[in-house]
Amino acid sequence: MLVLSRKPKESIVINGNVTVSVLRVDNENVRIGIEAPIEVPVMRQEIYNEISQNNQAAAGSAKAKIKIKQLAKN
Repeated sequence: MLVLSRKPKESIVINGNVTVSVLRVDNENVRIGIEAPIEVPVMRQEIYNEISQNNQAAAGSAKAKIKIKQLAKN
């Protein structure tokens, strides 16, 4: 992991097309802004984790349905 120090109103650029800017720092809260192309998904880690878990559960459910159909044919 690359760790950088930035002050408010300073930015970093990722891959030439994503800019992460520090907008404000208040006590323990840091407000950041992210500029990225529309095709680059940007989301909070906890949201990403929840979506991944839901996708895995749905995929497992779909696999179970396929197995049931295959067993029913035999």
